[in-house]
Amino acid sequence: MKRVALLCPNSWDDVQLTRVLPSLTGRYEVLMYGQDAEDDPASFDALRFLEEAVKQFRREPVDGVASSSDYPGVLVAAALAHELGLPGPDPQAVFRCSHKYYSRVAQREAVPEATPGFALLDPAAVAAGERPPFSFPLFVKPVKSWFSVLARRVESFEELQRWLAEPDVQAHLTAFVGPFNQLLRRYTSLEKDGGYLLAETLCGGAQVTVEGFVCDGVVQLVGVVDSVMFPGTISFQRFDYPSTLPEAVRTRMGEVAARAVRGSGLDRALFNVELFYDPRAPEGDDLRIIEINPRMCGQFADLYEQVDGINTYEVLLALAAGDRPQWRPGGGPHGVAASFPLRVFEDRLVTRVPSAEDIRAVKERWPVTLAKAYCRPDQRLSETNQGDGATWRYGMVNMAGATLPKMLEDFERVRARLGFQLA
Repeated sequence: MKRVALLCPNSWDDVQLTRVLPSLTGRYEVLMYGQDAEDDPASFDALRFLEEAVKQFRREPVDGVASSSDYPGVLVAAALAHELGLPGPDPQAVFRCSHKYYSRVAQREAVPEATPGFALLDPAAVAAGERPPFSFPLFVKPVKSWFSVLARRVESFEELQRWLAEPDVQAHLTAFVGPFNQLLRRYTSLEKDGGYLLAETLCGGAQVTVEGFVCDGVVQLVGVVDSVMFPGTISFQRFDYPSTLPEAVRTRMGEVAARAVRGSGLDRALFNVELFYDPRAPEGDDLRIIEINPRMCGQFADLYEQVDGINTYEVLLALAAGDRPQWRPGGGPHGVAASFPLRVFEDRLVTRVPSAEDIRAVKERWPVTLAKAYCRPDQRLSETNQGDGATWRYGMVNMAGATLPKMLEDFERVRARLGFQLA
Protein backbone atom coordinates (compact mmCIF):
# COMPACT_ATOMS: atom_id res chain seq x y z
CA MET A 1 0.00 0.00 0.00
CA LYS A 2 1.32 3.45 -0.94
CA ARG A 3 1.14 6.34 1.51
CA VAL A 4 0.14 9.76 0.16
CA ALA A 5 0.19 12.94 2.24
CA LEU A 6 -2.67 15.30 1.37
CA LEU A 7 -1.48 18.83 2.20
CA CYS A 8 -3.65 21.70 3.45
CA PRO A 9 -6.83 19.58 3.38
CA ASN A 10 -9.96 21.55 2.54
CA SER A 11 -13.69 21.00 2.82
CA TRP A 12 -13.87 19.01 -0.43
CA ASP A 13 -11.33 16.45 0.73
CA ASP A 14 -13.33 15.04 3.63
CA VAL A 15 -16.56 14.51 1.71
CA GLN A 16 -14.95 13.22 -1.48
CA LEU A 17 -12.42 10.91 0.16
CA THR A 18 -15.19 9.36 2.24
CA ARG A 19 -16.71 8.28 -1.08
CA VAL A 20 -13.45 7.19 -2.71
CA LEU A 21 -11.27 5.45 -0.12
CA PRO A 22 -13.42 2.34 0.44
CA SER A 23 -12.88 1.38 -3.21
CA LEU A 24 -9.12 1.97 -2.90
CA THR A 25 -8.52 -0.25 0.12
CA GLY A 26 -5.13 -1.89 -0.17
CA ARG A 27 -3.86 0.64 -2.75
CA TYR A 28 -3.50 3.99 -0.99
CA GLU A 29 -3.33 5.28 2.56
CA VAL A 30 -4.06 9.00 2.84
CA LEU A 31 -2.44 11.09 5.55
CA MET A 32 -3.88 14.55 6.16
CA TYR A 33 -1.11 17.07 6.81
CA GLY A 34 -1.44 20.71 7.80
CA GLN A 35 -4.48 22.95 8.03
CA ASP A 36 -6.85 24.42 5.47
CA ALA A 37 -5.23 27.78 4.69
CA GLU A 38 -7.54 28.94 1.89
CA ASP A 39 -9.60 31.29 4.08
CA ASP A 40 -6.60 33.17 5.41
CA PRO A 41 -3.51 32.66 3.23
CA ALA A 42 -2.04 35.95 4.47
CA SER A 43 -1.21 34.28 7.79
CA PHE A 44 0.30 31.16 6.18
CA ASP A 45 4.10 30.95 6.37
CA ALA A 46 4.84 28.77 3.36
CA LEU A 47 8.57 28.37 3.98
CA ARG A 48 8.10 27.37 7.61
CA PHE A 49 5.40 24.89 6.54
CA LEU A 50 7.78 23.34 4.02
CA GLU A 51 10.67 23.16 6.50
CA GLU A 52 8.52 21.28 9.00
CA ALA A 53 7.00 19.02 6.33
CA VAL A 54 10.43 18.05 4.98
CA LYS A 55 11.54 17.05 8.48
CA GLN A 56 8.32 15.12 9.09
CA PHE A 57 8.43 13.10 5.88
CA ARG A 58 12.12 12.38 6.07
CA ARG A 59 11.46 10.81 9.47
CA GLU A 60 8.30 9.03 8.30
CA PRO A 61 8.60 8.65 4.50
CA VAL A 62 5.61 8.75 2.16
CA ASP A 63 5.30 7.68 -1.46
CA GLY A 64 3.74 10.93 -2.64
CA VAL A 65 2.34 14.31 -1.68
CA ALA A 66 -0.65 16.10 -3.21
CA SER A 67 -3.21 18.80 -2.59
CA SER A 68 -6.60 19.73 -4.00
CA SER A 69 -6.30 23.23 -2.49
CA ASP A 70 -5.97 25.98 -5.06
CA TYR A 71 -3.99 28.26 -2.79
CA PRO A 72 -1.64 27.66 -1.14
CA GLY A 73 -1.94 23.86 -1.21
CA VAL A 74 -1.05 23.05 -4.81
CA LEU A 75 2.01 25.31 -4.63
CA VAL A 76 3.44 23.82 -1.44
CA ALA A 77 2.68 20.29 -2.71
CA ALA A 78 4.80 20.86 -5.82
CA ALA A 79 7.59 22.39 -3.72
CA LEU A 80 7.54 19.57 -1.17
CA ALA A 81 7.57 16.84 -3.83
CA HIS A 82 10.60 18.60 -5.33
CA GLU A 83 12.36 18.74 -1.95
CA LEU A 84 11.70 15.07 -1.21
CA GLY A 85 12.39 13.76 -4.71
CA LEU A 86 8.84 12.41 -5.05
CA PRO A 87 6.65 12.28 -8.18
CA GLY A 88 5.04 15.61 -8.96
CA PRO A 89 4.96 18.59 -11.29
CA ASP A 90 7.86 20.98 -11.71
CA PRO A 91 7.22 23.89 -9.28
CA GLN A 92 8.06 26.41 -12.00
CA ALA A 93 5.37 24.91 -14.26
CA VAL A 94 2.82 25.12 -11.44
CA PHE A 95 3.71 28.77 -10.87
CA ARG A 96 3.63 29.46 -14.60
CA CYS A 97 -0.01 28.34 -14.61
CA SER A 98 -0.89 30.01 -11.30
CA HIS A 99 0.57 33.42 -12.18
CA LYS A 100 -1.99 34.82 -14.61
CA TYR A 101 0.52 36.98 -16.50
CA TYR A 102 3.11 34.25 -17.09
CA SER A 103 0.30 31.86 -17.92
CA ARG A 104 -0.86 34.26 -20.65
CA VAL A 105 2.68 34.51 -22.01
CA ALA A 106 2.85 30.70 -22.32
CA GLN A 107 -0.64 30.57 -23.86
CA ARG A 108 0.33 33.18 -26.45
CA GLU A 109 3.11 30.87 -27.60
CA ALA A 110 1.12 27.63 -27.52
CA VAL A 111 -2.41 28.70 -28.53
CA PRO A 112 -2.27 32.28 -29.87
CA GLU A 113 -5.70 31.99 -31.49
CA ALA A 114 -7.32 31.35 -28.09
CA THR A 115 -5.40 33.95 -26.07
CA PRO A 116 -7.01 37.39 -25.56
CA GLY A 117 -5.01 40.58 -25.60
CA PHE A 118 -3.35 41.16 -22.23
CA ALA A 119 -0.89 43.39 -20.41
CA LEU A 120 0.81 43.40 -17.02
CA LEU A 121 -0.10 46.39 -14.85
CA ASP A 122 2.17 47.74 -12.13
CA PRO A 123 -0.13 49.22 -9.43
CA ALA A 124 2.38 51.94 -8.62
CA ALA A 125 2.65 52.94 -12.27
CA VAL A 126 -1.14 53.01 -12.66
CA ALA A 127 -1.45 55.21 -9.57
CA ALA A 128 1.15 57.54 -11.12
CA GLY A 129 -0.89 57.83 -14.32
CA GLU A 130 0.46 55.10 -16.62
CA ARG A 131 -2.36 53.75 -18.79
CA PRO A 132 -2.90 50.19 -20.08
CA PRO A 133 -1.82 49.69 -23.72
CA PHE A 134 -5.36 49.17 -25.00
CA SER A 135 -8.64 51.03 -24.73
CA PHE A 136 -11.40 50.79 -22.14
CA PRO A 137 -13.58 49.01 -21.19
CA LEU A 138 -11.33 46.12 -20.23
CA PHE A 139 -11.15 43.29 -17.71
CA VAL A 140 -8.78 43.51 -14.74
CA LYS A 141 -7.76 40.90 -12.17
CA PRO A 142 -4.84 40.25 -9.79
CA VAL A 143 -2.16 37.99 -11.23
CA LYS A 144 -2.84 35.69 -8.27
CA SER A 145 -6.29 35.24 -6.80
CA TRP A 146 -8.97 32.57 -6.30
CA PHE A 147 -12.75 32.26 -6.77
CA SER A 148 -12.70 35.28 -9.14
CA VAL A 149 -11.98 37.56 -6.17
CA LEU A 150 -11.39 41.15 -7.39
CA ALA A 151 -11.80 40.18 -11.06
CA ARG A 152 -13.92 42.86 -12.69
CA ARG A 153 -14.78 44.87 -15.77
CA VAL A 154 -13.46 48.44 -15.66
CA GLU A 155 -15.00 51.19 -17.77
CA SER A 156 -12.37 53.92 -17.52
CA PHE A 157 -8.84 54.70 -16.35
CA GLU A 158 -10.23 56.85 -13.54
CA GLU A 159 -12.34 53.93 -12.32
CA LEU A 160 -9.26 51.69 -12.42
CA GLN A 161 -7.29 54.16 -10.29
CA ARG A 162 -10.11 54.51 -7.74
CA TRP A 163 -10.55 50.75 -7.50
CA LEU A 164 -6.83 50.14 -7.12
CA ALA A 165 -6.74 52.52 -4.14
CA GLU A 166 -9.37 50.57 -2.20
CA PRO A 167 -8.06 48.94 1.01
CA ASP A 168 -9.17 45.39 0.11
CA VAL A 169 -7.33 45.60 -3.23
CA GLN A 170 -4.18 46.87 -1.56
CA ALA A 171 -4.40 44.12 1.07
CA HIS A 172 -4.78 41.49 -1.64
CA LEU A 173 -1.75 42.71 -3.59
CA THR A 174 0.44 42.63 -0.47
CA ALA A 175 -0.74 40.30 2.32
CA PHE A 176 -2.88 37.78 0.39
CA VAL A 177 -0.06 36.99 -2.04
CA GLY A 178 2.55 36.63 0.73
CA PRO A 179 2.91 32.82 0.55
CA PHE A 180 2.84 32.99 -3.26
CA ASN A 181 5.75 35.41 -3.26
CA GLN A 182 7.73 33.35 -0.74
CA LEU A 183 7.55 30.23 -2.89
CA LEU A 184 7.94 32.00 -6.22
CA ARG A 185 11.26 33.52 -5.15
CA ARG A 186 12.65 30.21 -3.88
CA TYR A 187 11.42 27.77 -6.52
CA THR A 188 11.22 29.73 -9.78
CA SER A 189 13.15 32.14 -11.96
CA LEU A 190 10.05 34.26 -12.60
CA GLU A 191 10.73 37.96 -12.16
CA LYS A 192 7.29 39.43 -11.38
CA ASP A 193 5.70 38.43 -8.07
CA GLY A 194 2.03 38.41 -7.06
CA GLY A 195 1.74 42.15 -6.48
CA TYR A 196 0.68 42.97 -10.04
CA LEU A 197 -2.54 43.14 -12.04
CA LEU A 198 -3.47 41.71 -15.43
CA ALA A 199 -5.48 43.76 -17.92
CA GLU A 200 -7.27 41.88 -20.70
CA THR A 201 -9.45 42.66 -23.67
CA LEU A 202 -13.08 41.75 -23.07
CA CYS A 203 -14.32 38.25 -23.90
CA GLY A 204 -17.74 36.68 -23.68
CA GLY A 205 -19.94 33.73 -24.53
CA ALA A 206 -20.68 30.41 -22.89
CA GLN A 207 -18.18 29.51 -20.19
CA VAL A 208 -16.88 25.97 -19.64
CA THR A 209 -14.23 24.11 -17.69
CA VAL A 210 -12.13 21.47 -19.45
CA GLU A 211 -10.62 19.13 -16.89
CA GLY A 212 -7.92 16.55 -17.42
CA PHE A 213 -4.53 15.33 -16.27
CA VAL A 214 -1.00 14.96 -17.60
CA CYS A 215 1.00 11.81 -16.92
CA ASP A 216 4.54 11.51 -18.27
CA GLY A 217 3.81 14.01 -21.01
CA VAL A 218 0.53 12.42 -22.14
CA VAL A 219 -2.59 14.60 -21.74
CA GLN A 220 -5.81 12.77 -20.86
CA LEU A 221 -9.03 14.77 -20.99
CA VAL A 222 -11.60 14.00 -18.30
CA GLY A 223 -14.59 16.09 -19.35
CA VAL A 224 -16.15 19.45 -20.22
CA VAL A 225 -18.36 21.12 -17.61
CA ASP A 226 -20.78 23.95 -18.48
CA SER A 227 -20.67 27.01 -16.21
CA VAL A 228 -24.18 28.49 -16.00
CA MET A 229 -24.17 32.10 -14.77
CA PHE A 230 -26.86 34.19 -13.19
CA PRO A 231 -28.03 36.36 -16.11
CA GLY A 232 -26.00 39.54 -16.53
CA THR A 233 -23.39 38.56 -13.92
CA ILE A 234 -20.12 36.63 -13.56
CA SER A 235 -21.52 34.70 -10.57
CA PHE A 236 -21.97 30.97 -11.04
CA GLN A 237 -25.51 29.58 -10.75
CA ARG A 238 -24.56 25.96 -11.37
CA PHE A 239 -22.10 23.65 -13.15
CA ASP A 240 -23.50 20.95 -15.49
CA TYR A 241 -21.72 17.77 -16.57
CA PRO A 242 -21.50 16.71 -19.33
CA SER A 243 -21.51 19.88 -21.39
CA THR A 244 -24.44 20.43 -23.74
CA LEU A 245 -22.28 22.15 -26.37
CA PRO A 246 -21.89 20.42 -29.77
CA GLU A 247 -19.40 17.56 -29.85
CA ALA A 248 -17.23 19.30 -32.46
CA VAL A 249 -16.91 22.36 -30.20
CA ARG A 250 -16.03 20.23 -27.18
CA THR A 251 -13.40 18.41 -29.23
CA ARG A 252 -11.76 21.70 -30.21
CA MET A 253 -11.90 22.85 -26.60
CA GLY A 254 -10.05 19.71 -25.57
CA GLU A 255 -7.41 20.28 -28.23
CA VAL A 256 -6.88 23.91 -27.16
CA ALA A 257 -6.67 22.91 -23.48
CA ALA A 258 -4.16 20.14 -24.23
CA ARG A 259 -1.89 22.46 -26.24
CA ALA A 260 -2.05 25.14 -23.56
CA VAL A 261 -1.17 22.68 -20.79
CA ARG A 262 1.72 21.22 -22.76
CA GLY A 263 2.96 24.75 -23.39
CA SER A 264 3.02 25.43 -19.66
CA GLY A 265 5.31 22.46 -19.00
CA LEU A 266 2.91 20.89 -16.52
CA ASP A 267 3.24 17.13 -15.92
CA ARG A 268 2.06 14.55 -13.41
CA ALA A 269 -0.81 16.81 -12.40
CA LEU A 270 -4.51 17.35 -12.79
CA PHE A 271 -5.57 20.59 -14.47
CA ASN A 272 -8.67 22.52 -15.41
CA VAL A 273 -8.80 25.09 -18.19
CA GLU A 274 -11.62 27.63 -18.18
CA LEU A 275 -12.72 28.84 -21.61
CA PHE A 276 -15.26 31.08 -23.33
CA TYR A 277 -17.09 29.86 -26.42
CA ASP A 278 -18.72 32.59 -28.49
CA PRO A 279 -20.46 31.22 -31.61
CA ARG A 280 -20.98 34.80 -32.89
CA ALA A 281 -17.24 35.47 -33.09
CA PRO A 282 -15.37 35.26 -36.42
CA GLU A 283 -14.48 31.76 -37.56
CA GLY A 284 -11.44 30.43 -35.72
CA ASP A 285 -11.80 33.16 -33.12
CA ASP A 286 -14.62 31.71 -31.02
CA LEU A 287 -12.59 30.10 -28.20
CA ARG A 288 -10.80 32.17 -25.57
CA ILE A 289 -8.89 30.84 -22.55
CA ILE A 290 -9.91 32.44 -19.27
CA GLU A 291 -7.29 30.74 -17.11
CA ILE A 292 -5.43 27.51 -16.40
CA ASN A 293 -5.55 26.00 -12.91
CA PRO A 294 -2.80 23.42 -12.22
CA ARG A 295 -4.99 21.36 -9.90
CA MET A 296 -8.09 19.22 -9.70
CA CYS A 297 -11.52 20.70 -9.10
CA GLY A 298 -12.71 19.08 -5.87
CA GLN A 299 -16.19 20.50 -6.43
CA PHE A 300 -16.59 18.43 -9.62
CA ALA A 301 -15.00 15.16 -8.44
CA ASP A 302 -18.29 13.40 -7.64
CA LEU A 303 -19.96 14.72 -10.81
CA TYR A 304 -17.57 12.61 -12.86
CA GLU A 305 -18.17 9.70 -10.50
CA GLN A 306 -21.92 9.85 -11.12
CA VAL A 307 -21.61 9.98 -14.92
CA ASP A 308 -18.29 8.21 -15.61
CA GLY A 309 -17.93 5.94 -12.59
CA ILE A 310 -14.54 7.36 -11.51
CA ASN A 311 -13.92 10.09 -8.94
CA THR A 312 -11.00 12.40 -9.82
CA TYR A 313 -9.56 11.97 -6.31
CA GLU A 314 -8.52 8.52 -7.55
CA VAL A 315 -6.52 10.26 -10.27
CA LEU A 316 -4.98 12.68 -7.74
CA LEU A 317 -3.72 9.86 -5.53
CA ALA A 318 -2.40 7.81 -8.44
CA LEU A 319 -0.42 10.73 -9.89
CA ALA A 320 1.06 11.60 -6.49
CA ALA A 321 2.10 8.00 -5.88
CA GLY A 322 3.84 7.69 -9.25
CA ASP A 323 1.16 5.45 -10.77
CA ARG A 324 -0.55 5.85 -14.14
CA PRO A 325 -4.24 6.73 -13.66
CA GLN A 326 -6.92 4.98 -15.68
CA TRP A 327 -9.88 6.91 -17.07
CA ARG A 328 -12.90 5.11 -18.54
CA PRO A 329 -15.72 7.58 -19.33
CA GLY A 330 -19.39 6.75 -19.33
CA GLY A 331 -19.44 4.04 -16.67
CA GLY A 332 -21.48 5.84 -14.02
CA PRO A 333 -25.10 5.23 -12.96
CA HIS A 334 -26.51 8.58 -14.15
CA GLY A 335 -26.75 10.56 -17.36
CA VAL A 336 -26.06 14.02 -15.92
CA ALA A 337 -24.77 15.65 -12.74
CA ALA A 338 -24.44 19.21 -11.50
CA SER A 339 -23.07 21.32 -8.69
CA PHE A 340 -25.34 24.09 -7.37
CA PRO A 341 -23.76 26.91 -5.32
CA LEU A 342 -26.58 28.48 -3.27
CA ARG A 343 -26.25 32.27 -3.50
CA VAL A 344 -28.03 35.54 -2.79
CA PHE A 345 -27.19 38.98 -4.15
CA GLU A 346 -27.24 40.87 -0.86
CA ASP A 347 -26.00 40.27 2.66
CA ARG A 348 -28.49 38.32 4.81
CA LEU A 349 -28.86 37.11 8.38
CA VAL A 350 -28.92 33.32 8.62
CA THR A 351 -31.81 32.06 10.76
CA ARG A 352 -31.77 28.35 9.87
CA VAL A 353 -29.45 25.83 8.20
CA PRO A 354 -30.18 22.17 7.36
CA SER A 355 -29.95 19.66 10.16
CA ALA A 356 -28.23 16.30 9.80
CA GLU A 357 -31.70 14.81 9.42
CA ASP A 358 -32.54 17.23 6.59
CA ILE A 359 -29.39 16.25 4.72
CA ARG A 360 -29.97 12.55 5.32
CA ALA A 361 -33.55 12.89 4.05
CA VAL A 362 -32.59 14.49 0.72
CA LYS A 363 -29.86 11.93 0.13
CA GLU A 364 -32.29 9.09 0.74
CA ARG A 365 -34.93 10.48 -1.63
CA TRP A 366 -32.84 11.97 -4.45
CA PRO A 367 -29.39 11.22 -5.98
CA VAL A 368 -27.72 13.93 -3.89
CA THR A 369 -24.01 13.33 -3.33
CA LEU A 370 -23.26 16.47 -1.34
CA ALA A 371 -25.27 19.01 0.67
CA LYS A 372 -23.50 21.47 2.92
CA ALA A 373 -23.88 24.87 4.57
CA TYR A 374 -21.24 27.59 4.61
CA CYS A 375 -22.91 29.46 7.46
CA ARG A 376 -24.54 29.00 10.85
CA PRO A 377 -27.66 30.46 12.51
CA ASP A 378 -27.42 34.06 13.74
CA GLN A 379 -24.49 34.75 11.40
CA ARG A 380 -24.45 37.33 8.64
CA LEU A 381 -23.29 36.03 5.27
CA SER A 382 -20.73 38.83 5.11
CA GLU A 383 -18.99 37.14 8.06
CA THR A 384 -18.44 33.86 6.20
CA ASN A 385 -15.73 34.78 3.65
CA GLN A 386 -17.97 33.27 0.95
CA GLY A 387 -18.50 36.37 -1.18
CA ASP A 388 -17.36 36.87 -4.77
CA GLY A 389 -17.84 40.63 -4.77
CA ALA A 390 -21.39 40.46 -6.12
CA THR A 391 -23.03 37.59 -4.24
CA TRP A 392 -22.86 35.65 -0.98
CA ARG A 393 -22.68 31.86 -1.05
CA TYR A 394 -24.49 30.13 1.80
CA GLY A 395 -24.55 26.47 0.75
CA MET A 396 -23.80 23.85 -1.89
CA VAL A 397 -25.68 20.92 -3.41
CA ASN A 398 -24.20 18.33 -5.78
CA MET A 399 -26.59 15.87 -7.36
CA ALA A 400 -27.24 13.70 -10.41
CA GLY A 401 -30.14 12.58 -12.56
CA ALA A 402 -31.23 10.85 -15.74
CA THR A 403 -31.72 14.08 -17.72
CA LEU A 404 -30.96 17.75 -17.14
CA PRO A 405 -34.63 18.92 -17.01
CA LYS A 406 -35.57 16.22 -14.50
CA MET A 407 -32.53 16.96 -12.35
CA LEU A 408 -33.36 20.68 -12.29
CA GLU A 409 -36.89 19.89 -11.13
CA ASP A 410 -35.55 17.64 -8.39
CA PHE A 411 -33.05 20.28 -7.30
CA GLU A 412 -35.83 22.74 -6.48
CA ARG A 413 -37.43 20.09 -4.28
CA VAL A 414 -34.08 19.39 -2.61
CA ARG A 415 -33.47 23.06 -1.90
CA ALA A 416 -36.93 23.41 -0.34
CA ARG A 417 -36.46 20.30 1.80
CA LEU A 418 -33.07 21.45 3.11
CA GLY A 419 -34.81 24.47 4.60
CA PHE A 420 -32.22 27.24 4.58
CA GLN A 421 -33.76 30.44 5.96
CA LEU A 422 -32.20 33.87 5.43
CA ALA A 423 -33.71 37.03 6.89
